[in-house]
Amino acid sequence: MSAVPDLLAAVSPQVLAALLLVARTVSRDLDLAMPTPAAILAATGAGRSRAYELCRELLALLPGLDRPVGRPAHPPPEPPGPDTMALTHEVLAFVMEHPGCVHGGPGHHGYSDGFRRFVLDLLRRHDDLGLTVVAEAVHVPLPTIKDWLRGWMDQREIEWESSSSEPPAADQVTGPRIESILHAWKQWDGDFLGFCNHVQQLLLIPYGRTMISRILEAYGARIPKRRTGRSPDEIALKGQLERFFPGAQWTGDGSPITVWVDGQPFSFNLELLVDTCSAAATGASFRDEEDSAALIEAFDGGVGTTGSPPLALLLDNRFSNHTHEVEVALGDTLKIRATLGRPQTKGHVEGSFGLFSQTAPHLSIETTDPHEIARQVLALVVLTWARTLNHKPRPNRQGRSRVQQYREEQPTPEQVEQARQALQQRCQQQEKAYRTRQARLDPLVRSILDDTFERLGLDDPDGHIRDAIARYPIDAVLAGIAIFEGKRAAATLPLGVGGPYFLGIVRNIAQEGEGYEIAEALWRARQDARDRALEYLDGLLDGEQKTAADPMTLTQRLADRTIGSARSVDHVFWLRALADAIEHEEPGQHQALFRIAARRIHATHAVPHQQRLAAVRRLAAMILPVA
Repeated sequence: MSAVPDLLAAVSPQVLAALLLVARTVSRDLDLAMPTPAAILAATGAGRSRAYELCRELLALLPGLDRPVGRPAHPPPEPPGPDTMALTHEVLAFVMEHPGCVHGGPGHHGYSDGFRRFVLDLLRRHDDLGLTVVAEAVHVPLPTIKDWLRGWMDQREIEWESSSSEPPAADQVTGPRIESILHAWKQWDGDFLGFCNHVQQLLLIPYGRTMISRILEAYGARIPKRRTGRSPDEIALKGQLERFFPGAQWTGDGSPITVWVDGQPFSFNLELLVDTCSAAATGASFRDEEDSAALIEAFDGGVGTTGSPPLALLLDNRFSNHTHEVEVALGDTLKIRATLGRPQTKGHVEGSFGLFSQTAPHLSIETTDPHEIARQVLALVVLTWARTLNHKPRPNRQGRSRVQQYREEQPTPEQVEQARQALQQRCQQQEKAYRTRQARLDPLVRSILDDTFERLGLDDPDGHIRDAIARYPIDAVLAGIAIFEGKRAAATLPLGVGGPYFLGIVRNIAQEGEGYEIAEALWRARQDARDRALEYLDGLLDGEQKTAADPMTLTQRLADRTIGSARSVDHVFWLRALADAIEHEEPGQHQALFRIAARRIHATHAVPHQQRLAAVRRLAAMILPVA
């Protein structure tokens, strides 16, 4: 019996059906009778799809069953590639001469700036080999080399280095670098410090963090969060305090001190003079009030303590500090006015008051002779404190005390003259500023105020209140007069009020007008800034609309712009543009595009979850308003 039926019995029905289908295909060309495909599939019980699939495989195998006699022919040898052994040895020599230029573990290497420059130089010298061959020879991944080429130089720079000795134009270097930074930032997923390291180390763009930040901010790619920083007063006063030498300038001021005797408080004025250079307390006075006599007494005591008067004395703008008696007592000593609104200019004496308040005990005496004993006790306490302070060594002055510094430093005649000229100039500036303030007082306003104060019986013997009111615009002054007189006629003025209350009314009216003008200016400034921002954003939107290939791409881009906006105006603009882009399409596509936008927004994990939810809610409300 033949072995063929036994052999075919071991074959699956699908293979047997495929064999018969192949035979039927051949028999059709030879005009032989064969069963139909349906009969073959029914007789073998095979599946139709699998049988035809195996039929195609058997037909593909038939040409290889009949091989010619002899050994099979060998394929022709591939042409030899370029010899890169010298290039590899050159890289090996560089690595041996510069240990650490290639670092990192398997699968992730880091390269130094010198190694990158070396490889880029090899690319320039062996540009005929191609990037792929050079990358294999130097054992640097091809994508890494392409990144180096994009960050380090564009094609124009490569052509320049190989053909000219002149440097490229500014737009050939700056433009591509800025574009590389902006492109890298769009793909960056990390903090700004890491991005700066990426730009400097991997893209090899020699820009510092400030420069990179300014580029990103100028193009609206990143808006940095500003720190609060120093106050304007601190910045304005920084470096303005000039110390010459001990005895060149003193600073004077008064401070109220309260002494309790038998449970009864007695207030005195402590007039203190402090040397600006050494911070030594030179003179003090203890009187009932801060007046010219207190200043003269403190000045005379300071001269008696130090042996000579200072070149200049800095005082605040209190009226009692600038009387004729004070001018006579100071003699050749220049009297300088302290700058208004800047207590830092009297920092030495203010600091001494603060130190005294921290170290002095509670001044309370039980006696039957209250007033004079209180004054004497205050004098003893302050003198004891000042002498202790003056003889205390200070680490920041090489261990010298204030007394030692005051007595040991002997300025040269040149230093004395230089300090005198500087102090005279400062004195002239302050006097000029004082005269300017006085000149600003409108004579018409002042005459109206004089008549008003006299008519209303308001007390202002020195004219200080009227001077303060006269600084304000005449509209505010007239309105203040009307309000004060009206409230007085209606008996709605608080009891005991006078000139200071009148000043407060005028000040409030002037500040209201000033606030309104500031609001108008603020509105104009913000409107101009918004117009500028919208003009810039319109240009970006026009570019997105022209380059987007289809509505889906435009939706994705606008969604990324929306959630990546740092400024509020940018966020609102891109959100509105996204809603308009979706509404512009057919209504049947709105839901699909909305889902794409929502998916893009929620995939931005760098934005807090609540902000992402709010953006999707607003987008849905814009597309499908229900109210």
